[in-house]
Amino acid sequence: MKNVNFLEVLEQKRGVVWKEIEKYLDHDFGPIIDKFSNGYKESGDFHKKMVREYPERKGKYLRPSLVMLTCEAMGIEPKKTVKTAAAMQISEDWILIHDDFEDDSLERRGKPTLHRMYGSELAVNAGDSLHILMWKVLYDNMKLLGQQITTKLFEEFYQMLSRATLGQTVEIKWTRENRVDLADEDFFFIVDGKTVYYTIAGPMRLGAIIAGANKKQLDALYEFGTHAGRCFQIKDDILDLTSDFKGLKKQQGNDIYEGKRTLMLLHLLRFVKGGDLKILEGILAKSRDEKTQDEVDWVIEAMKKHRSIEYGQDVATDLASKAFKVFDNNLGFLKEEPARSQIRAGIDFILTRDH
Repeated sequence: MKNVNFLEVLEQKRGVVWKEIEKYLDHDFGPIIDKFSNGYKESGDFHKKMVREYPERKGKYLRPSLVMLTCEAMGIEPKKTVKTAAAMQISEDWILIHDDFEDDSLERRGKPTLHRMYGSELAVNAGDSLHILMWKVLYDNMKLLGQQITTKLFEEFYQMLSRATLGQTVEIKWTRENRVDLADEDFFFIVDGKTVYYTIAGPMRLGAIIAGANKKQLDALYEFGTHAGRCFQIKDDILDLTSDFKGLKKQQGNDIYEGKRTLMLLHLLRFVKGGDLKILEGILAKSRDEKTQDEVDWVIEAMKKHRSIEYGQDVATDLASKAFKVFDNNLGFLKEEPARSQIRAGIDFILTRDH
């Protein structure tokens, strides 16, 4: 196969999946809204505007693309996967709304976060509406895929999202407690739910379930996702320290503002000593609004001094190498082209992306 431009693959899949999502977003939310008199139409339109805000901003569409590519690599036509892929993307949008509120983030995809636009209560409610819509899209698979496969997809979504929320709980709890005694494995415990399963392994397993994968094949996909997902998260955290995401992000060091325990921060905590350690612990103890840009810059410079960012990149490179090995040796059942080569190109994209 010729060289694959993975961004072009994502763009193509995004176009297909967005059309499916838009069908659901264009539909009124629940049958009762159809009975609204003109006096309530303004309220209904306001609700729909909020709910559409994050989906319309779109994103890379990595997760729904992996759903489709995995299924296609197992010989199943793309139209069989479109609703599952749409549900996967909708799940990202409602989770991001809630995450941004929980982290009090400033921006999402180059614009203000929803809770900063409309307030926390309305933003959370908009996220709830998308959550409900996600289950509706999944349920509509019944006519497309039948009851048995649809039931398996529901179970996989349940397992995937449950593990993601556990990771979120632990991350928030450890941040609140200002934990400074964590090891790399503690970081991976969070990542294995929020990124390994939710971002890589889960979407691929969903596609494989549609294609009739057996347990051995699903387990192999999780093994692959462990390496690729951990790599993805570390790279994402490095970009937060070093990139403006092609102009979409105005504030570098957002994870430091939020106090997140990234691999680079844990490395720094192990190597910084004396007065600098006290300064670092003091900065981490502050809330987002209490931290200054100078303090965040100090942490980033300390990471550079102690080679924490370099350490993170080395770990990510090693994980990418392991992902390639698993892909080549254990995922031979993903054999149909061009999907197989496109998935493999995704590993390189995860490691080398700049936004």
